[in-house]
Amino acid sequence: MKVKIIADSGCDLPKQILDNLNIEMMPLIVQADGEEFLDRKTIEPVQLYNKMRNGSAPKTAQVSPLTIKETISTYAKENIPVIYITLSSGLSGTYQTAVLMNEEIKEEFPEAQSAIFDSLGASLGYGLMVYEAALLAEKGESIETILSMLEQFRDSLQYIFTVDDLEYLFRGGRVSKTAAFMGSLLKIKPVLHMKDGKLFPLEKVRGRKKSFSRMLELMKERTGDTSKMTIAISHGDDIESANLLKEMIKDEFKTNEIIINMIGGAVGAHAGPGTVALFFLSKPVRS
Repeated sequence: MKVKIIADSGCDLPKQILDNLNIEMMPLIVQADGEEFLDRKTIEPVQLYNKMRNGSAPKTAQVSPLTIKETISTYAKENIPVIYITLSSGLSGTYQTAVLMNEEIKEEFPEAQSAIFDSLGASLGYGLMVYEAALLAEKGESIETILSMLEQFRDSLQYIFTVDDLEYLFRGGRVSKTAAFMGSLLKIKPVLHMKDGKLFPLEKVRGRKKSFSRMLELMKERTGDTSKMTIAISHGDDIESANLLKEMIKDEFKTNEIIINMIGGAVGAHAGPGTVALFFLSKPVRS
């Protein structure tokens, strides 16, 4: 029986991929303007970005324990193997909650083949892991084989991104008010990356295109043969910038495929409109 892949909405994969590969998505919670929404179900990313542009300061919450337990239990009852790949434990409590719920499920269904995997990632970087896991599941690979691939993929995955407005990082507690003000004044576009599941600043660059050029320089430093890789770009309601970065990558690298999608509410609530993120592997995992 094929392994069922479950992810939460923080993976930011396009709906077409989710549907084609039979990936089940569980929505994280977004709170904005006194209302609570389910990411990508009762609020679309563009709606959230418009709220943020109008002054809203949204917050996010993890997938509910009940939703996690009910979803995994559905497959456990049918003895269908399941891997739930979660948003980074450094950014959300979903992983820890899922582990606890899975322990309860296994008490009720001792034969259940269910595993929880911490992506230590976010947005389409995390989404690439889900994508590769689902491809293996479609081929009929075992739960052990898929988990082994995920560990290799997680170790190799690189995240580099830039934000358009430091104000949103200030709201999320990532930079000081002074840094946000001066950065906006000087048109500073910080380049950041993810390490051990958490976000860290790399350097400050003046101007949008220069920040993209620096992202490509870092990509050259961190990767080798890209011809067999799937590269991903996610954006905070800024498809023009995402496409610009895509063309810059195509000019510099041999690429197997480039996936582009909008950053959902789970990550976008903290990064803000105009964020552009690049995801690739330091070495190929797929043969």
